[in-house]
Amino acid sequence: MKVISLHGTDDHLYELVAPLVMSPEVLCYNNNYPFKTTPLHTWYICMINGATAGFMPIKETTRGLYLDNYYIRDDNHDILEVLIAHVLSVTDKPITVLSHKRHTEIFRHYGFIISTVFAQYNKMQRTIAKGGYDQ
Repeated sequence: MKVISLHGTDDHLYELVAPLVMSPEVLCYNNNYPFKTTPLHTWYICMINGATAGFMPIKETTRGLYLDNYYIRDDNHDILEVLIAHVLSVTDKPITVLSHKRHTEIFRHYGFIISTVFAQYNKMQRTIAKGGYDQ
């Protein structure tokens, strides 16, 4: 597994994710919400044997980073953990995640805490404190 990052409007991004983001199966995984990208997004894409196995489009905001949708092939927790660990290794900004409820414990393991509970998701945050991460 390797993780690559691409700017939200990079041509190569569309080659890697377009077949997935338009797939009924992947849209169902995302509770039928469309995936979005802008110039403010960076996409972190997990590749396995040259194929896209998962991705996290993360938007830069004035308050930190925001992840409101993502895809993990076969709901494989190893892929999710690789992506989370990679994102945390490349940024020290606060991160807000709209996590599928089934992934709450994985995000919690990486220092995220629940700030809001919704029917299908938990809004989780990981913030920076002086001298390290709040947990």
